[in-house]
Formats: sequence, structure tokens, C-alpha cells
Amino acid sequence: MAAAAAGCVPVRVCHQEIVKFDLEIKAAVQDIRDCPGPLGALTELNAAVKEKFRHLRGRIQELEQMAREQDKESEKQALLQEVENHKKQMLSNQAAWRKANLACKIAIDNSEKDQLLQGRDSLRQRKTTKESLAESASNITESLMSISRMMSQQVQQSEETVQTLANSSRTILEANEEFKSMSGTIQLGRKLITKYNRRELTDKLLIFLALALFLATVLYILKKRLFPFL
Repeated sequence: MAAAAAGCVPVRVCHQEIVKFDLEIKAAVQDIRDCPGPLGALTELNAAVKEKFRHLRGRIQELEQMAREQDKESEKQALLQEVENHKKQMLSNQAAWRKANLACKIAIDNSEKDQLLQGRDSLRQRKTTKESLAESASNITESLMSISRMMSQQVQQSEETVQTLANSSRTILEANEEFKSMSGTIQLGRKLITKYNRRELTDKLLIFLALALFLATVLYILKKRLFPFL
């Protein structure tokens, strides 16, 4: 029994691989459900799922063999119960696989039908396109003529705008010359005002000195007459 156990992978490793293959199968089934086609792509996905099921089935069988080789009855029954659970999960995955294939094939068939209908609609559109080309060409020609007229009007408006700007420029230059002339006059007036202010200050100072001299003279006379003995 020891030799048989040594020839197989450990129980823990076998259980981990079973879980890994189970998750990979679920992911592959989801890929099949979402597969937009064509049938060749679906066939490749199914081949990959078959291979994963083969590995999963082999690991479950190995785990079952390990369970039957256990010495303790409790461990044997526990492992057999795990084997049974894994088998049920594998059957559930197989059912989901079949449903995913059915849904994918229906979706691919519907897509192909839609493509056929779109092809027919495209043919109808090509027929109607030829009929509308002449009308479109006429509309384009009319639009070009309208654009030409608009461009001519824009050119005329631009010329008028340029002329208006030239007149405005002359007016601004004349105003600038007048401003310079006024600026000179203002500067001259400012100098005269400054000169007059200085003259006024000098006159005030002279008046103040004269007044002071007059007062001093009056005081001196009063002193001599009122207090001659001083």
C-alpha cells in the first residue's frame, strides 16, 4: 500500500489541481458563452475545454484511488465524500458547457442571419445611391455657387472695412497732432503759473518785511515819547 501511495501525487496537491482545473473550466465555459464566432473559434474553445475535462477526470480518479487506499475509515469516507462532490461539480460544469455551446451557436446563427440581411440592405442602398448621386451633385453645385456669392460679398465688405480703417487712422493721426499742440500749450501755461506763484511768494515776503519794519519803527517812536528816560 505504501508503494501504491508513493506512485501517486499527494492528496493535498491532487485536491489543489482539481480546484484549479475546475476554475479553468468555468472560465473557458464563460469564454464560450461570450464567443462572437465564427464556428472555428468555437471549435478551438471546445477543444481546450475537452482537454481540461480530461485532466480533471484523471485527478478525480487519482483522488478516489487514494481514498480507497486510506487505512483509517474516517479519512477514507471523508476523501470519498470529496470525490463525490468533485464529480457532481464536474457534471454541473458539463451541463453548463452544453448550455454555453447551445447559446453560442444560436448567437452565431443570428449574427450570420443579420449579416445576410445587412447585405441585402446594402444592395438596396447601392441602388438608391445611384439615383441620389445626380441630386447630390446638383445640390453641391448650388452650394458652391452660393459660397462664391458669399465670398464676393465678404471681399467687398473687407474693402469697405479697410477704407474705414484708413480714414480712422488719419483721424487718429490728426487728433494726435492736436494733442501734441495742446500738450505744448499746457506745458507753457504750467511754467507761467509756476513763475507767477514764485512772484507772489516774493511779494508776500517783501510785504511782510515792510510791515515788520513799520511796526518796529512805530514801537521805537512810542518808546521814545512815552518812556524818554529809557
